[in-house]
Amino acid sequence: MIRFLSLLLALLAPIAAVADVLPSGGNNVRVELIAESAAPAPGKPVTLAIVLTPKPGWHTYWSNPGEAGFAPKATWTGATAGSLRFPVPVTLLVSGLMNYVYEAPATLLVDVTGATGPVSVKLNYLVCTTEICVPESAEASVALHPGDGAPDPAVAARFAAARAALPVPLAGAHYALDKGRFALGVPVADPAGVTAAYFFPAADGAVDYSSPQVVSVAGKLLRIETKADPKARGSIDGVLRIERGGKAEGFALSASPGSVPAAGAAGKRDGTATVFATALLLAIAGGVILNIMPCVFPILSLKALSLAKGGSSPADARRDALAYAAGVIVVCTGLGALILGLRAAGTQVGWAFQLQDPRVIAGLLLLTTAIALNLAGLFELGNFGGGQSLASKPGAAGSFWTGALAAFVATPCTGPFMAGALGAALVLPPAAGLLVFAGLGLGLALPFIAIGFVPALRRRLPKPGAWMATFRSILSIPMFLTALALAWVLGRQAGVGGMTLGIGGAMLIGLALWWYGSRQRAFVSGWPPLLAAAVAAVAAVALVVPQTSTATTVDAPAGLAAAKFSEPALAALTAVHTPAFVYFTADWCLTCKVNERGAIASSDVAAAFKRGGVKTLVGDWTNGDPVLGRFIEAHNRAGVPLYLFYHRDGRVEVLPQVLTVATLTGLAV
Repeated sequence: MIRFLSLLLALLAPIAAVADVLPSGGNNVRVELIAESAAPAPGKPVTLAIVLTPKPGWHTYWSNPGEAGFAPKATWTGATAGSLRFPVPVTLLVSGLMNYVYEAPATLLVDVTGATGPVSVKLNYLVCTTEICVPESAEASVALHPGDGAPDPAVAARFAAARAALPVPLAGAHYALDKGRFALGVPVADPAGVTAAYFFPAADGAVDYSSPQVVSVAGKLLRIETKADPKARGSIDGVLRIERGGKAEGFALSASPGSVPAAGAAGKRDGTATVFATALLLAIAGGVILNIMPCVFPILSLKALSLAKGGSSPADARRDALAYAAGVIVVCTGLGALILGLRAAGTQVGWAFQLQDPRVIAGLLLLTTAIALNLAGLFELGNFGGGQSLASKPGAAGSFWTGALAAFVATPCTGPFMAGALGAALVLPPAAGLLVFAGLGLGLALPFIAIGFVPALRRRLPKPGAWMATFRSILSIPMFLTALALAWVLGRQAGVGGMTLGIGGAMLIGLALWWYGSRQRAFVSGWPPLLAAAVAAVAAVALVVPQTSTATTVDAPAGLAAAKFSEPALAALTAVHTPAFVYFTADWCLTCKVNERGAIASSDVAAAFKRGGVKTLVGDWTNGDPVLGRFIEAHNRAGVPLYLFYHRDGRVEVLPQVLTVATLTGLAV
């Protein structure tokens, strides 16, 4: 219907407007007909070339014009002609409609037989600018006579160039459909060297034309994923255009239904082990770095300093270290198993998915408030105040639950190395994926394992003394700041009402813990008021509901003039070769917010992007979005942050998770 309306508008364009743009010859495209041999051998075919040269600013169409336009149609006289063979086209997005076009001269080849004299062609075609379309026709002829079929040296170079522009046949392509997505796997040589790619379907009923095509590598395959057309089925023909080494190549393929590996998946024989080993090492490194996050460092510090108090034998230290590590690994692996299970059931989730529910944020607000008040000395829970009675248990049990608590409160954080590791975990076999999540837990536990197993490190810990009480109070500051940040996130997710419920619950917990602490100092026992306050606080958390957002604007630095991310918006920019900085964020993602208040907000970056014509698109994953989730996963990531830069030449660059001003300004050239 869209194509029909576009053609109707073209045909009904005002005559005066058409007359203004027509040259003296009447056409906006020069049409030539050239023969490879003027003397074809009797009974043998001869190749002819139709050369279409549009005026500057005009374009002609491929065999499948896309969402608008129509392909050239040829009517022959004097010979029997085969099908037209088209060179590889380019994309052009006009008013949200994807077109497959030629903006430069294009040569169509055709084989004809039975020519004994002049051969003529009448060509009907559509030629357009970005503002107007004109249906035109042209006639051309070439004189032929029987002979030996020898090629004409004068046109040999033109025919060689025309054949080089045709797509090369390529076998072995398969496609898969899943939840409205179309994934194409093509066995091209050196897929990792491909800098840009696009699949042009030969006919309707394959893909949604205007949706962006996400390119990745899956083992030895080049993988192209986009939105599927609801009618997609059977074999799908088309042309794949790729760019590598600064050159464009085209392949004609017929893709049959089959299995297409997930983005980032490695080859069956040797790639999986390499991807797994790399992901595991990155996960361990990322886990180690998580220990310096403001919500984890106080827990690790106090657990480590508990060893400095003395009284623990080396065996007890090793036991506590292993129990702490077990708690961390169990929680990380459990979260990983839940993610993989939900994804297998068809739910689009990633790392820290639970934080997309404001009730979880409210629960974390209560927990971090309790931890902060404990660190500040308001009340005591045994030898370690983790804000949870289980963590206060002595011995291995307390260490286990302390580790579990540390892992749980670390989920809002994503540090360097984690993105690639967790992204790989989602596409590896389930057992290997779970081991990667366990590796993250191992990395998070490694510092305490080292302290527990290396006596020299324990001896380097400060000697116990009164300073430890002061240090413990200081450690409450990052926990209070974490609680404040969670209250802000809760307001963003659930509105002022939800934030009020969360803060009210935290206030109830605070009052109850103050009462409990005063009873402790008076050496008086009693739990009922504390339990009643805890029940009331949990009830307040249960009443928190997500706030439905219909905002079309984004919260981004003003200097960037950022727009809300959508696949059509991205396609519109890439189709006209506009450089774009695309980033995905969430309010509960600490790394995201640090980058957004730092490098991304820099006036130098804004100025560089303005000079370079760089547009910015922002995807907000705070409350979860299946469309964003699929897009993030297609770039081998398990969650946010994700930073992408689309260059003018079509290259897509995945940026590091920790951004600098120099990194961003260096892109806008």
